[in-house]
Amino acid sequence: MNILNTTISNIQAPDLNFYRAARERLRNQARPSGSLGMLEDIAARMAGIFGTLDVRLNNKAIVTCAGDHGVCAEGVSLFSSEVTYQMVHNFVNGGASINVLGRHAGARVYVADFGVNRDFEPDLPIFHKKVNKGTKNFAKGPAMTRNEAIQSIESGIEVFRELQIQKAVDILGTGDMGIGNTTPSTAIIAVYSKMKVAELAGRGTGIDDEGLEKKIRVIETGLELNRPDPDDPIDILSKVGGFEIGGLCGLVLGAAASGIPVVCDGLISTAGALLACEIAPPAVKYLFASHNSYEIGHRFMLKHLGLEPLLDMKLRLGEGTGSALAMEIIDAATRALCEIKTFDEVAIKDEQ
Repeated sequence: MNILNTTISNIQAPDLNFYRAARERLRNQARPSGSLGMLEDIAARMAGIFGTLDVRLNNKAIVTCAGDHGVCAEGVSLFSSEVTYQMVHNFVNGGASINVLGRHAGARVYVADFGVNRDFEPDLPIFHKKVNKGTKNFAKGPAMTRNEAIQSIESGIEVFRELQIQKAVDILGTGDMGIGNTTPSTAIIAVYSKMKVAELAGRGTGIDDEGLEKKIRVIETGLELNRPDPDDPIDILSKVGGFEIGGLCGLVLGAAASGIPVVCDGLISTAGALLACEIAPPAVKYLFASHNSYEIGHRFMLKHLGLEPLLDMKLRLGEGTGSALAMEIIDAATRALCEIKTFDEVAIKDEQ
């Protein structure tokens, strides 16, 4: 756990002085105070993170984390795990939704294999971080060992470090690909919210009422059988999580330790971020929620984290698509802070 412990110890709080300076500039801009709503909150947070009022997001990156899930054997998804493997190739070839939206946002899109149930060609241009070929069926026992859970988190940290070596990252978006992964993600928020699974579970790939009832029973069975410890996020990950969820957790921790903001996608990415913030609470200061997913459990994750989503567009795809869209809003917020003139700068007197 040396990588994990070192990363946690390196996470520092953003600069409060620059946060306050940003708030002051926003109040004094030549417009009604508070009139840009959430853009002002975003701008001030970004100023604190970067330690400047002139934040430049020149290098945007999105990492889509892939993994398969043994719980699919219980029939919780409409699609087979083979689709995960096929979609990774689609990402690499630039033909997926995230590729299109990432290009539009000016973000480089990367793929990381943390647990796809097939081997990829060694020269395929992805991050090869496979912990195992899919998790085990958590309806029958733990999804992975504790050591595997730690390995998946540390592999996510390594991906971020390797990204930084390739080309400095100013802002990181997270995304996911893994058939069946709404099931472990829902199990994770069920542990923290202590709500009934039936109040949290969504339809994922579009399962019908019978499929939803089955999904609820499977999650309930897994939670009762494995009894994940709500005070131990690594135990939760190992009991009912996924390798790509661990990777997402590591990405958040790695970015926060480097003082880089993370734009979190939907249900699965937020499950990883939730675990990261339970492991290292200061990491939440670097986290932005891109959108409110159509998946029911997502809103309870955001409530637990104390984050307000930037968008509400009924998205439920994953891949990092919400992150790509939200990056453009965050970029706009940084420009608004720096470039909108104050009353003094334009010599306008506020007589009120």
